[in-house]
Amino acid sequence: MSARERVEDGLRRLVAASWAERLALSLAALVASVLVGGLIVFFSGTAATCEEPAYGVFGLTSCYNPVSVYVLLVTGAFGSLLSDPFNFNMALTLKESTLLIFTGLSVAVAFRAGLFNIGSQGQLVIGGLASAIAVLTAGPLLPGVSGLLLVPLGVGVGALAGGLYGAIPGALKAYADANEVITTIMLNFVAAQVAFFLVSTYFAAPDSQSVETSEIPAGAVLESALFGSGSDFSIVALAGGLALVAGLYYLIGYTSYGFDLRTSGLQPEAARYGGVDAKRTIVSSMALSGAFAGIGGAVWVLMVMGRFQTGVPALGFDGITVSILAGNNPLGVVPAALLFGVLKSGSLAVQLSTGVPVQLVGVLRGLIILFVAMPEFFRLLGTRFVTTDREPAVATDGGTPSESGGKP
Repeated sequence: MSARERVEDGLRRLVAASWAERLALSLAALVASVLVGGLIVFFSGTAATCEEPAYGVFGLTSCYNPVSVYVLLVTGAFGSLLSDPFNFNMALTLKESTLLIFTGLSVAVAFRAGLFNIGSQGQLVIGGLASAIAVLTAGPLLPGVSGLLLVPLGVGVGALAGGLYGAIPGALKAYADANEVITTIMLNFVAAQVAFFLVSTYFAAPDSQSVETSEIPAGAVLESALFGSGSDFSIVALAGGLALVAGLYYLIGYTSYGFDLRTSGLQPEAARYGGVDAKRTIVSSMALSGAFAGIGGAVWVLMVMGRFQTGVPALGFDGITVSILAGNNPLGVVPAALLFGVLKSGSLAVQLSTGVPVQLVGVLRGLIILFVAMPEFFRLLGTRFVTTDREPAVATDGGTPSESGGKP
């Protein structure tokens, strides 16, 4: 068997893996990442200086205890749940997870349509900016109104702006055959520069040294009902994100539009043969993807910042990894986003409680993400190049798969 055949056979086995096999593979990858990261922490500690070694094995001593680091990385993300279930660490974990649910869904819906949307970051920026401008404009016009009006307004405008911005690379792909990877990357830079210009020129907050808008009206802020002020997390936003997860899962799995979207992603030629309007599907799926990212931007403004500020965190780019980790399944986005939230919140606890440098903590977090996401990445890559015996044919004409399971 040649090297190419071995690679193809490996990809074929990966693509054909059941959900239980994929779960076992992810757990094995997680264990491997912990072992590799533990070695890195230990040997990094051997070169550091400290008053007393924290860990020793086979005569070697280290200033860093890898076991304590990983225990704190996990437990630090949840805080003292028994004494205070609504503590700050838990709020931080849920805040990061909530934001990544929206961007994870954004990337996942594009992937299911066979499109690679790297522009979720730009769509999130445009959605957040539009949301802030909308509530800042509507607030003085509607004095005394509660969040029942301003919050839906901000979220709706964010979704609309993000959707329209996402439709641009979709239209370029459908009608000009422009590669969506290139256009979405470029539009990320365009969004950042447009936001900087508009905020610094027309919407800058008076007496502020940062490029940011004024604070949004109090009625538009997504308040935290359980975790207290200052936590920057709202259970309402999390509930909204979970509702979108369920809605997208139903849309993809149980509607004719979802069937068109999935078929276009799996077998574009067969989809066209079966009567699917490929151009409309490309534009609408990219618009839907942008809408999810735009909602994420609106939530970032309404829940976290209380205003729009340039230098938006890379939530859109993290959403790519979340989607890959979830296998582009909307239901998988939730645990994948939670893993990211745990790692981000736990990293902060490790930095504050140990002497491990922040760069080393970032390496540990990156190793976990890399190891866990790689099997799913190669599986998704394999679906484009190999076929499996388990993969049923797509009945684009409304019929049933052939007995051989072959493709048209």
